[in-house]
Amino acid sequence: MTDQATDVNPDTEPEIPGKPTSASRTTLSHIMTHNDTNLLGTVHGGVIMKLVDDAAGAVAGRHSGGPAVTASMDEMAFLEPVRVGDLVHVKAQVNWTGRTSMEVGVRVLAERWNESAPATQVGSAYLVFAAVDADGKPRRVPPVIPETDRDRRRCQEAQIRRTHRLARRRAIRELREKRAAEGFED
Repeated sequence: MTDQATDVNPDTEPEIPGKPTSASRTTLSHIMTHNDTNLLGTVHGGVIMKLVDDAAGAVAGRHSGGPAVTASMDEMAFLEPVRVGDLVHVKAQVNWTGRTSMEVGVRVLAERWNESAPATQVGSAYLVFAAVDADGKPRRVPPVIPETDRDRRRCQEAQIRRTHRLARRRAIRELREKRAAEGFED
């Protein structure tokens, strides 16, 4: 459900004006409670992943000007455990856009709710969202306009990740087709 297979014809669609990175950048903050813990007594990774998806979805919807659905999540990295009582900040922004999809980069920071120490990065992720219309069909998204050197670097890195995602998908498809031709069932 990314740029590869869409019903959008770029030749018949009018150009959409771009939006700067800052136009959709978002921070979601949440205090972690006992309801969020796993069996080890730290915050469950799934709770953090939901916050990541929520923040990234808000950014994707803001940037695209309407509904956007999660197409994939790449490289979810947990760097440090999150504890009960931590105030978690999930910072998200659009790094790259295609015709109908966009990559959103997310950083997860945590700080003790009752201390003045700076927040520590505890995780990061990259998600791909596809913009959809009311019928669930792909729709065009505005190009993202990087504003800073950091934004430009993130955009370049996102293009590398996209190339790798597409190459991986193609290699898997080719392997499956080869195995099917050889009579192997999956």
